[in-house]
Amino acid sequence: MLSRRRLLLSSACGVGYLGVRALATGLPVSFLLDPRRALADAATMCVPGKAQFVIFCTSGSGDPINASVPGTYEDTNIVHSPDPALAPKTLTLAGKTFTAAAPWSTLPQAVLDRSCFFHLMTNTPVHPKEPDVLKLMETTTANEMLPSILAKHLAPCLGTIQPEPIALGASSPSEGLTYAGHALPRIPPLALKATLTSPAGPLTDLQKLRDQSLNALYDVYRNDATAAQRDYIDALVTSQTQVRSIRQDLLDRLSSITDDGADAQILAAVTLIQMKVTPVISIHIPFGGDNHRDIALATETSETVSGIASIATLMSQLKAAALADQVTFMSLNVFGRTLAKGNEDGRQHNPDHQVSLVIGRGVRGGVVGGVAPAGKDYGALPIDSSSGAGAHGADIAVVDTLPSFGRTALAASGVASSVIEAEIPQGKTVAAALA
Repeated sequence: MLSRRRLLLSSACGVGYLGVRALATGLPVSFLLDPRRALADAATMCVPGKAQFVIFCTSGSGDPINASVPGTYEDTNIVHSPDPALAPKTLTLAGKTFTAAAPWSTLPQAVLDRSCFFHLMTNTPVHPKEPDVLKLMETTTANEMLPSILAKHLAPCLGTIQPEPIALGASSPSEGLTYAGHALPRIPPLALKATLTSPAGPLTDLQKLRDQSLNALYDVYRNDATAAQRDYIDALVTSQTQVRSIRQDLLDRLSSITDDGADAQILAAVTLIQMKVTPVISIHIPFGGDNHRDIALATETSETVSGIASIATLMSQLKAAALADQVTFMSLNVFGRTLAKGNEDGRQHNPDHQVSLVIGRGVRGGVVGGVAPAGKDYGALPIDSSSGAGAHGADIAVVDTLPSFGRTALAASGVASSVIEAEIPQGKTVAAALA
């Protein structure tokens, strides 16, 4: 148990207790590792600007979220749940009117105005291909996962304890994340709670750790720092009053976790962002699952309702924590589900159509792309990179809609355009989706 606790602590808070020391003091990990070098580099530290923390929702089940969103209600031959809970209803996204399943309209208008529904093709009907989809089907330069690319470039700007993402909600091996080629452990909410809030846990003694750390750095502060550098340190250092508040707030939040479900993952994710542990946290919100045999689409209905409620919970918690402008939510699943007639009691795998949702400050509310008949079912349309409209003959071919989503997600999160070009050379960034 002790070894497992140390492993979880290392994964969740950086190497050993270094990350907790950063939380206790307010000083960047780079400063705690090598204060003299950090002081020399202080003038050139990255300014956050538009950089966003990312809560990344993914499912290897291929949930039928694509059957309830704006953009799938214009064709009357597309099958939707008959349950009144998912009745079609109009909603407004950044001043434009669309139709979607009723629960989407319950999100606050401020959230809807920065919500983009991105229709794309993952080009696979196979569950274990989820890692390949997260790598944008081999269109990233180093065959690296999108969450990994996001984390690598956002960490320096956000000053997080570690660059590696944290996976809170992987419900199957295919949803596991990698960073720079190595696999990352899953840390479910209950394990995070047990690790950080135990009587001997790191959050229980932040004040003592703060004072020990600052005393150890006092010689550097007194002897090596210029007046300007001392001002820099003073601006970062967390006061005793602040650290008491941090300790109690985080302990209270984590102590309320009672399971590993979607809402517990959301609570844990927001807490980890408050701790500035990592730029990217993955979660799993069920939206109907692998619903081959789903009579009257009952599971799809109930989990669509609960899934949208979980997104609303996330947005409410971010607002309460004053993080609404600092965190972007995005989703990407292995594939979508079939939409044509004949799917009234369950849906099959659809390699041609999946819908990703992005909500954040850097996003303009709306719909990117669309859906049209493809073979015996429906598939994503090509996308006009300027307007975001789906249309046959548009300049983003269907096969390039997945990397184009990746590029657009990076841009919405504050990653520089030069980095995007280098990391995902295929596809195009959809300017219309960006605020």
